[in-house]
Amino acid sequence: MVDYEVTIFTGSLDQATSYNEVYIKLVGTDGESHRTRLIDYKGSSAFIRGAVSDFTVSCSVSIGKLVLIELDKQRFLFFPEEDWFPAKVVIKSPEGDTYTVPIYRWITDSKVHRYKEGTALRVFEDNHRHGSNSREKELKRRKEEYRWDVYKEGIPHCIKARDPCSLPPEVRFSFTKTVQFTFTALEGKIELMLEGLANCKKKWKDMHHLNRAFWHKTHMADYVQKHWKEDVFFGYQYLNGINPMLIRRCMALPSNFPVTDDMVFPRGQSSLEEEMKKGNIFLVDYKLLDGVKPSVINGKKQYLMAPLVLLHKTPQDQLMPIAIQLKQTPADDNPIFFPTDSEYDWLIAKIFVRSADFNVHELNVHLLRTHLLAEVFTVSLLRNVPMVHPLYKLLIPHTRYTLQINILARLLLISKTGVFTKFSASGGEGMITILKRSMASMTYSSLCIPEDIAERGLKDLPNFNYRDDGLRLWDIINRFVQEVLGYYYKNDAEVKQDSELQKWISDIFVHGFLSKKNTGIPQSFTSVTELVKFVTMVIFTCSAQHAAVNSGQYDFDGWMPNAPTSLQRPPPTKKGTTNEATMLDTFPDVNATVHGMAVVWLLSKQSTDFAPLGHYPKNHFTEETPCKLIKKFQERLEEFEASVKARNGILEVPYTYLIPSEVENSVAL
Repeated sequence: MVDYEVTIFTGSLDQATSYNEVYIKLVGTDGESHRTRLIDYKGSSAFIRGAVSDFTVSCSVSIGKLVLIELDKQRFLFFPEEDWFPAKVVIKSPEGDTYTVPIYRWITDSKVHRYKEGTALRVFEDNHRHGSNSREKELKRRKEEYRWDVYKEGIPHCIKARDPCSLPPEVRFSFTKTVQFTFTALEGKIELMLEGLANCKKKWKDMHHLNRAFWHKTHMADYVQKHWKEDVFFGYQYLNGINPMLIRRCMALPSNFPVTDDMVFPRGQSSLEEEMKKGNIFLVDYKLLDGVKPSVINGKKQYLMAPLVLLHKTPQDQLMPIAIQLKQTPADDNPIFFPTDSEYDWLIAKIFVRSADFNVHELNVHLLRTHLLAEVFTVSLLRNVPMVHPLYKLLIPHTRYTLQINILARLLLISKTGVFTKFSASGGEGMITILKRSMASMTYSSLCIPEDIAERGLKDLPNFNYRDDGLRLWDIINRFVQEVLGYYYKNDAEVKQDSELQKWISDIFVHGFLSKKNTGIPQSFTSVTELVKFVTMVIFTCSAQHAAVNSGQYDFDGWMPNAPTSLQRPPPTKKGTTNEATMLDTFPDVNATVHGMAVVWLLSKQSTDFAPLGHYPKNHFTEETPCKLIKKFQERLEEFEASVKARNGILEVPYTYLIPSEVENSVAL
């Protein structure tokens, strides 16, 4: 007889415990064990949450190298059938070899479940060494669990699921996450109800009344409330706010933006041509919103402009707005506004810009370019790549909670009765128009921050912390991905031969980018370099980019005047007609304001089971080399974080959204 030492690790998730009987069978290259009930001195507590329990499985002869294990659980005495979340199984053979089988899945029934030994294998290796039967069965089951669906034509496809409960258990929120997410949502709503604001369809009486509704204050939100009117802060937000994705260097004015030298340099101190040659003029063009049908809120028509904004980098390295045109077509009733105009003419022009920015940010920059893309990457991974594949092990931490948060967004935010639909200017028909237009203009290069920054001409713009931190993080992630994938793929031929890898990118091209070649998204991988770049983009999008455009939502948008969800008066058609009363009449009604505040508060609230970038609580990699590479990755992130904190210490407004310990591994909020 020969003995195999078996150690079962039960996961630390809430409700991972099971008191059922657990059985195991070991399957090797030369034979298999009998199905064996696992019993140790702990008895019924062997499979409680966080338990590590040791067992012995005896065989008459050696089974050779371990290929897979079979696990099942059965009711024990009077105990009901219970779900169980095994994390991994470690087996030590009589020959002295140690095998790790990662599981990290709920077992919810009494069927036999098969799990492969955890050494990361590409498909051609697996076929050669063990045959692909178990792998094919795993993917067949996954394709039944994770099916594609079309939410709206013209935007990325999504998971087919009615609600979070219809998702497989292992991709749902943890119990902790569910409770905290629900509590945060209820907390905001209850406060609004107690204040009598949630159902109030009236206008704001005065700024004091609005100040009282600003019930949660972060340090940054308080700063925004104090500085939102200032031009220097208006410009700052294009670099270090939650939408640093629109600004670009301007080398020639658009023909529909007829700004002249005397308008912006009235004392002749410079000229637009000179400043453009020096690289000091920047443009933000909201043409994406042109002609979008605005919504109706509380029975009142709303207004959503498509502004053009011209900014100037001053000798003091401040980015200052110098001209705003609120509609795309020049006309007598579409004046160009300047800082030299009356206080409220200029302020209301900036308010219309900030409202436009809110809507573009939420739908294009945040929803489409992080949430919806992350869902595509996730569904394709789960459908096409088995657990033992190195790509699965590398990317699975960056998919955590993404499917559930997106289902909740479709149910609670952008559905017909969703908060965004009911209380934003672009809700309803306009939302789909914006998403389709955004999708049509999205490119691969715009998702890769080094290329995006270069294409927008922003390489040397000072005080651009999003760029500086984002480029550093991209490089750190890219180096890690290159090291890990380089360990498994020794040449381009191995990439081309990996059919599971090719199916993953093919599904992304078809379902994520709707088979559009002009996006630049690869349809297949032909080299290690191409694979590394794409996987870097995926990890960066799901972690750093999402953090940059999500985490500061309440900081910048919680104070409504800085980011109105909607505006309910048309913009002024001539100058000298505005005052504070005009501004208050233009702002969204009380209920629209406070529902917007509540949503951005909810979406900015970090959960206690937050998993930061570089942390892999479920260690799918079992080989020594990738585990060492993960540790190096974490060390580089720590070094980078220290440098960011040192820089932030001398800034009036610290930029914190890309501090690695504050960046979540996945799109989970």
